[in-house]
Amino acid sequence: MASLVLYPDDERLPRAAGITLNFYLVTALVLFLAMMALGLGMRSSQAGWLGLPPDWFYRFLSLHGAGMVGTASLVTTAIMWFFLRKYVQLHLWAFVANYVLFIIGLWCIVLSVMAGSYAGLWTILYPLPVHSQGMWSREAGAIFMLGYLGIGMGQLLFYLDAAAGIIARYGNFSRALGLQWLFGGEIDQAHPKAVVASTGVLIANTLGLLAGTVALVMSLANAVYPSIELDPLLIKNLIYWFGHMYPNATIYMGCIAVYELLPRYTGKPFVMGRPFLWAWLATVLYVVLVFPHHLLMDFAQPRWLSVMGQLASWVGGFPVFVVTAYGALVNIHRSGIRWNMPARLLVLSMFGWMAGIVPAILDGTIAVNMVMHNTQWVPGHFHFYMLLGVLSMALAFMFHLVGQRHGQVPPDSGGDRGSLPVYLLGGLVFLFGFLGGGRTSVPRRMAQHIDAWTLTDRIGSIGAMLVVLAMLYFVVRLVIGLLRPVAQAAGDGDGLADAAR
Repeated sequence: MASLVLYPDDERLPRAAGITLNFYLVTALVLFLAMMALGLGMRSSQAGWLGLPPDWFYRFLSLHGAGMVGTASLVTTAIMWFFLRKYVQLHLWAFVANYVLFIIGLWCIVLSVMAGSYAGLWTILYPLPVHSQGMWSREAGAIFMLGYLGIGMGQLLFYLDAAAGIIARYGNFSRALGLQWLFGGEIDQAHPKAVVASTGVLIANTLGLLAGTVALVMSLANAVYPSIELDPLLIKNLIYWFGHMYPNATIYMGCIAVYELLPRYTGKPFVMGRPFLWAWLATVLYVVLVFPHHLLMDFAQPRWLSVMGQLASWVGGFPVFVVTAYGALVNIHRSGIRWNMPARLLVLSMFGWMAGIVPAILDGTIAVNMVMHNTQWVPGHFHFYMLLGVLSMALAFMFHLVGQRHGQVPPDSGGDRGSLPVYLLGGLVFLFGFLGGGRTSVPRRMAQHIDAWTLTDRIGSIGAMLVVLAMLYFVVRLVIGLLRPVAQAAGDGDGLADAAR
């Protein structure tokens, strides 16, 4: 069970581990701000306020898509590592290797886009990366894919280390997931929810990463030896298997922060019942089958795959989301929660996840998908649960750590309280610019918009400006806070009330 002590002793990090964690978090903050600035530029260009040439628009879109999701994975991997290390043995070298390979992969992507003019988007759909009609070179496409491969290899190394630690502690994944309590017996409330979530994530996302690795290796082989022809539909399925799992894993790793931190601010344990265990089992089984809902418009796709994707979208989309959100609401109810910055962000993350999943599941419905998929409805839904869901989880975690470095007092300055409404308001305006555009069939991925489409573009751009402004404050506030030396606690073993005074 998650500790009710705000800053327990087992979360104090050795110097090397603390430095590594700071590298993760500071890098993520800077990258989030940079990727948001690119997003603002693209929306302003669509609104007619900034004249980005189409080739640069698609270069920025390629960098923004790959960079934003990669950064979200980087920071939520740090969340998973920080809490999982309390329950199983993790090796710092694997955590460091993941970071180093991420940075190498990131620079490959930046080099490919900025120096090589790559503009084939994150999807790297065969044969586009190496057949660009002269827009970029074969080498640029290959370097972009090598960047993906480096990032994926780092994540796999981290997952393998986590898997080894979980198996060494619990014997197998089944016991780590708590499957022994599915049909009876008294559930051990001391069994960490962080272990359940981490086990589910690494099983599901490892399969997605392996699918992406196969697609990348085959595509790189084609880049080097063009005589090797690939099946475009097979490659597309593998890429979307990876492409669906990877961002979903960021949500599941991020919600570990909710399980671990929310009880400390409410003073109530986050109870683990059989629905929680069934939900995580359902997620592990179904989330790996959902990806065909991205391919419903491919006429060549086998019908059974489309049906599977449709069913899995409804069955697999709800369980973990429902038990986490409901559990959070129960935990908050009549708790006397202290509404400081981490607590506010944790609650906001539940709203972002809950609200964002609704248009996502709607789009995963065949009848809706046929109308809405190639519209701005799609970036609307995934920006919703990434911006207000995943990023809020990450910010809550970082604000919590800043409290540890400031004498174990949760942050709640006037600037904090003022920046959060700006972030929320800007986020909602930005998101409804996308969703409103989708409702009126404004197409996605177009660099230049006609006058009839620019109203929602301008609304979205105004929202994006507010988000970037709030994020600039968060970055400065958190970087300064994270780099401060850890203050000594006033007293060890104190509960929430004493630690938060």
